[in-house]
Amino acid sequence: MGEALLAFDEYCDAIVAQTDLLARHAKGADPTLAVPTCPGWDLGRLLRHVGGDHCWAEEIVRTRATGPVDDHSVNDPASYAGLDDSELGGRLAEGARRLAGTLRAAGPDVPVWTPADEQLVQQSAMFWARRMTYETLLHRADAALVTGAEFLVEEYLAVDAVEEWLEFSTVPEAYEPLPGVPGLLGHGRTVGLDAGAAGEWLLDLGGQRPVWRRGAGATTVSVHGPVTDLLLFLYARPAPGVGTRGDSELLDLWLRRTRFWLEA
Repeated sequence: MGEALLAFDEYCDAIVAQTDLLARHAKGADPTLAVPTCPGWDLGRLLRHVGGDHCWAEEIVRTRATGPVDDHSVNDPASYAGLDDSELGGRLAEGARRLAGTLRAAGPDVPVWTPADEQLVQQSAMFWARRMTYETLLHRADAALVTGAEFLVEEYLAVDAVEEWLEFSTVPEAYEPLPGVPGLLGHGRTVGLDAGAAGEWLLDLGGQRPVWRRGAGATTVSVHGPVTDLLLFLYARPAPGVGTRGDSELLDLWLRRTRFWLEA
């Protein structure tokens, strides 16, 4: 797996900063507005979900969990259920600061359970700092789409978020054979991502499991565009600046397989 591009404390800062921006995007907006990128959700449900994510991650790190922790706060965020919509932004900010404080108190290397493959991802607080940064950032994109707010992301954050995605694309669930689904792996198959000066990446599907690296190379199919648009594209969000070249069927299959965890 690739190395995270940010230091631990930078992720802790980013969780708070991205949450503050999310709350700002949603401030004064109708909480019943539908969120098309999260089918079945409205804006209020989106904010409650992010707050529940932060609560779940904070409990895992604070308790030094060694096994799965009930994610009811994510899927049914009861702690937010009785909260007036006008109070959501404040509760979100409070929860993000609590999570960041718990992470800092633990430190990056403290062992804790994560839902990621333990053979590929270090089971530590560092995972949660990085994951909650980009969970919050992507749902900020959802809120901005609904409210018409401008969605801007620092290049270094978008680059690191793309690389986190590529790491998730190498887990067994993303490539192991499935009944009735074409095989993803095959000799000579490669997927390229090209964000111009921000970076290029090559995913090799020709071996026993996907392997990615930074840099260019011969591709079966490639996706190109500004790095923030590339990130949104990977997460199945509107990305008008993205274009593709090559084997569209392979690209569709790869996206279908690697997006499995978005549907969980």
